[in-house]
Amino acid sequence: QVQMVESGGGLVQAGGSLRLSCATSGWIFRILDMGWYRQAPGKQREFVAGITSRGSTNYSESVKGRFTISRDNAKNTVYLQMNSLKPEDTAVYYCKIPIQSNYWGQGTQVTVSS
Repeated sequence: QVQMVESGGGLVQAGGSLRLSCATSGWIFRILDMGWYRQAPGKQREFVAGITSRGSTNYSESVKGRFTISRDNAKNTVYLQMNSLKPEDTAVYYCKIPIQSNYWGQGTQVTVSS
């Protein structure tokens, strides 16, 4: 099992920015697809952004143009740069390894105030 540790969340005003990091264990990271999901209180977890082992990216429509997912294979880390944040972006953000279908870490809280 590849472990994940999310960090970088916090409280930010609408229009602000945050950069989330997901540090993973093991050399195998470089061949893994990765993603970010989020879950707001009272709502189901939803897909935010994904990046393949080759670096191809895709985004949910709600964050497209505002968020950027990237990875640094030398550091076994995936990032989520979040700009122009909105209150509706408030959620716990989770790093995800799709192959590990039923495994989730603790996530990192992002709170966007109006």
